[in-house]
Amino acid sequence: MVRIGLLSDTHGHIDERMIHHLQDCDEIWHAGDIGTPAVSDALAAIKPYRAVYGNIDGHVLRRMHPLEQYFELEGFTIWMTHIAGKPYVYSKGIPELIKLRKPDILICGHSHILRVERDKKFNFLYMNPGAAGYHGFHKTRTMLRFSLNAGKIENMEVIELGPRAQLMPE
Repeated sequence: MVRIGLLSDTHGHIDERMIHHLQDCDEIWHAGDIGTPAVSDALAAIKPYRAVYGNIDGHVLRRMHPLEQYFELEGFTIWMTHIAGKPYVYSKGIPELIKLRKPDILICGHSHILRVERDKKFNFLYMNPGAAGYHGFHKTRTMLRFSLNAGKIENMEVIELGPRAQLMPE
């Protein structure tokens, strides 16, 4: 069994609430728009870390992380990329890649909208953890935590990190 903490769209922000919720995870995954290498370094210092870069990430983060990750873990084929769209309304080119790669789980960010849904057309679980940072239009900062256990997804949790609209720390 592997416990995963899933974040996206931190946009250069990391705080004690995020760190607290990641402490009991075995791995941390970040679905892009990390924002700064310092965020990536801080997350990698906590637990084993997998990340993809997002559209706001500059050349340093793009050298640190790939555009997409495709891997197997606990009986699942996982595809993580920043921009994928949403079930039944995918971004250009994504349906063709879904057919080619046949993931069990597709993870993305970008929309700042928390969504976990089974795509019945392509038969996989779609996961977007929403946005954990302060930048964007979302109202509540969110992340996901779950376990992968021999082909089963267990203990799925939505974690609310607080309102986006509060004053950002300096």
